[in-house]
Amino acid sequence: MQRAPKSFRLHIGLFGRRNVGKSSLLNAITRQQVSIVSHHAGTTTDPVEKPMEFLPLGPVLFIDTAGIDDEGDLGELRTQRTRQVFDRTDLGVLVTEPGAWGAFEDEILEQFAQREIPPIVVFNKTDLGWPEPGVLDALQERDVPVVFTAAQTGAGVLDFRQALLDSAPDDFVNNPTILADLVGPGEMAVLVVPIDKEAPKGRLIMPQVQSIRDLLDGDAFCMVVKDRQLREALNRLSAPPKLVVTDSQAFREVAADTPREIPLTSFSILFSRFRGDLVQQTLGAMAIETLQPGDRILVAEHCSHHPIAEDIGRVKIPRWLEDYVGGPLGFEWVQGHDFPEDVTPYNLVIHCGACTANRREVLSRIFKCRQAGVPVTNYGLTISYSLGIFERALEPFPAALEAYREAKARGRARTRAAVPEAPPAADDL
Repeated sequence: MQRAPKSFRLHIGLFGRRNVGKSSLLNAITRQQVSIVSHHAGTTTDPVEKPMEFLPLGPVLFIDTAGIDDEGDLGELRTQRTRQVFDRTDLGVLVTEPGAWGAFEDEILEQFAQREIPPIVVFNKTDLGWPEPGVLDALQERDVPVVFTAAQTGAGVLDFRQALLDSAPDDFVNNPTILADLVGPGEMAVLVVPIDKEAPKGRLIMPQVQSIRDLLDGDAFCMVVKDRQLREALNRLSAPPKLVVTDSQAFREVAADTPREIPLTSFSILFSRFRGDLVQQTLGAMAIETLQPGDRILVAEHCSHHPIAEDIGRVKIPRWLEDYVGGPLGFEWVQGHDFPEDVTPYNLVIHCGACTANRREVLSRIFKCRQAGVPVTNYGLTISYSLGIFERALEPFPAALEAYREAKARGRARTRAAVPEAPPAADDL
């Protein structure tokens, strides 16, 4: 049986000083020797991930981090990797021990608060002592759940388990759909799936598989066709589908073959809503209009696939954007969990659909771009904008479409106020 992808799992991060028992706690809650346990501080060097089924929540991913009070050059590298985990943590666990609370622990709680990560504080090693009453009172005033454990003996582990269940974010418990809500029970969606060099042999790519499962969970019908089969497939249907969804790189051809009255979008745009912030990324795509040759663009690919000759993020999107802008652009790429701390050198950030990421990590990146004043969008939005079918691709999403039209109107108003004699552009008529 296949496991749930990491992106569908609740990411639970364990943070704290070195040698407070984070790894022991993880081993106790998973009932496995996931992390190496030692009396020597700093045994955990890189974040250790453990996926499991954590009933009744379902699939979760525990992330055991290196102590971020580490020292030296190697310690700084470990600390940097640990800090990256904050950006993909849905539920934060601060592990400490009696007598150790200080500014360090306050800072971790502050990091949770800034990112709106629900916190749990675990006082481990309580078989050797008890936390100071003043510390407990302060946590109670902040409404932070507190658990007392002795992970080596298993004491308090059931209490920790219950705290995890009680503190899970509502948006995980009530997980949004990918597209089933746009289709409806008993209705049909047609998924257009080109079979190219990037499609794994004998398999579909993850967004396609996840979309099919989402439709089945929503009691909707699903037809899957290749791009060159779409016109014939639509002609064979006795009633039009509620939605056509295409791989973004076939957008132009699929738009030509899909009757105008049938709503159309792409897997990548669906995942902007599911994994990211569709309205914010829609507005970010409008920055394409102001790009100039020589501008710098960051392309963030969350998965670490091997690029091919016609790679969507490294070849096709750069080509379409440079055609739209009318000159060369400076593209840079990052993969996996790597993402620059400083995005200010870039004129635009383009994220993939993020089918292998959890929503927390994508939202963290979007927030980082917003703080820096750098527009951020995603593959599908970029492609539909550069191909001139942006509004059509947004029609299934009224809030995003309205935000785009309002922003476009404001932009035109400012332009006309500056040069009132200028005639409207052809696309404004």
